[in-house]
Amino acid sequence: MIQAKFSVEQSQDDFLRDHKKYGFKDKSSMLRAAIDRYRKELELERLKLSANAYSEVYSKDNDLQGVTEAALNEWPK
Repeated sequence: MIQAKFSVEQSQDDFLRDHKKYGFKDKSSMLRAAIDRYRKELELERLKLSANAYSEVYSKDNDLQGVTEAALNEWPK
């Protein structure tokens, strides 16, 4: 595992010191879990923005809507 040195606010260090209270074996495992969770949240937000952009394009493109409808009509039920 790679080690990194960084600074935190006093309140953040106080929170990390309570790692056992939250089910973590040490501060590092708690911080890794927090980073992983935040990364997933950011990825989800990017996906939502992308889906919204595609939705906007789709709503304005009648040809694309027609192709989609034709494909759905041919889809087995």
